[in-house]
Amino acid sequence: MVERSSKFLLIVVGSVCFMLILYQYVAPGVISFSSPHGYFTEEDEGDIFPTPDPHYVKKYFFPVRDLERTIDFQIKGEDVIVFLHIQKTGGTTFGRHLVQNVRLEVPCDCRPGQKKCTCYRPNRKETWLFSRFSTGWSCGLHADWTELTNCVPGVLNKKESKQKNLRKFYYITLLRDPVSRYLSEWRHVQRGATWKTSLHMCDGRTPTPEELPSCYEGSDWSGCTLQQFMDCPYNLANNRQVRMLADLSLVGCYNMSTVPEKKRAQLLLDSAKKNLRDMAFFGLTEYQRKTQFLFERTFRLRFIRPFMQYNSTRAAGVDLDNTTIQRIEELNELDMELYDYAKDLFQQRYQYTRQQERRQQRIKNHMQQSHQGLGINLWPSHSRQSLASKLEDVEREEREEGGEGGRTEERRDFPT
Repeated sequence: MVERSSKFLLIVVGSVCFMLILYQYVAPGVISFSSPHGYFTEEDEGDIFPTPDPHYVKKYFFPVRDLERTIDFQIKGEDVIVFLHIQKTGGTTFGRHLVQNVRLEVPCDCRPGQKKCTCYRPNRKETWLFSRFSTGWSCGLHADWTELTNCVPGVLNKKESKQKNLRKFYYITLLRDPVSRYLSEWRHVQRGATWKTSLHMCDGRTPTPEELPSCYEGSDWSGCTLQQFMDCPYNLANNRQVRMLADLSLVGCYNMSTVPEKKRAQLLLDSAKKNLRDMAFFGLTEYQRKTQFLFERTFRLRFIRPFMQYNSTRAAGVDLDNTTIQRIEELNELDMELYDYAKDLFQQRYQYTRQQERRQQRIKNHMQQSHQGLGINLWPSHSRQSLASKLEDVEREEREEGGEGGRTEERRDFPT
């Protein structure tokens, strides 16, 4: 009698262990008593994010490795987020989100009247964020990819008075519709902005006046008309996003005589696409909630307040005829192609990540139902059959369901 009871108990325990092991194997990370850093859990937020478009037509093929973005960001280790801030892409607002709106064990110290915040790691006085509002313009005003990748390690070694080779740098950026971005920059320059203190460092030197002529005489270009802005062939607003994301060393930096014009353009575009694709994260100004979602899922960090999408911008207030719009698109031909590529990658990443989350949630729900029935179904063979059946149900539901739950998001420009 005792032996029979012992065998029965052994079968019960074995069945429970089998189910738990199989559950973790099928849906790793679904059973989670807390997030890796205690910052983010999916259960503690409602679904505030937009519904993926079930009819979205993909333009480019991206393998899963380009769509999947989940980083075990070690804020207590040596990891550093580097924000590449391109002018007039909503980077100022996003930069403030990073220092004021991320839920952290030790929040950034932002004091009234100071332009920079102190963003130390929880366990020591070293920064985990390299950005305008944390470290300032340490690599130059609006430093680009070429400048940052060559400058950031040395700057941090100097700031922290130590040599470190183990840091992991995670580059992030924002992109914006090229026409809106161009118009916003023109309005900004019209009000007196110059960015003339930018270094444009490349291959160890700054460009000569012959390599990078000025579009205006005097201290600034305030009051310039849109026509004057478009007519300057040296205007850095043209294809700014491609130039700031590309490796300029590939084309001889700002020396236009090194590589033929068409080849130079293609090299810059290909480099910008590659660097953008390889970045840990990028967002789009026109899709604030989706940008928030992808950042949170990439770094396992959560924002305290949701991102807002605004209706009006300075660029939106400019009335243009079709001829002028076409001219701006021609001046920003590379940016137009990059944005088209980036938008497709962004939408595919969002859709992929949402689908993965929904799939894990469904498996979790089915498994919870299976666990509730363990008192009846104790046999491993039955459990395997039940699990296989439920996985088939999940896959069938995914095929049949056209979209995801959530809210829709309107296409609106973000304030400059």
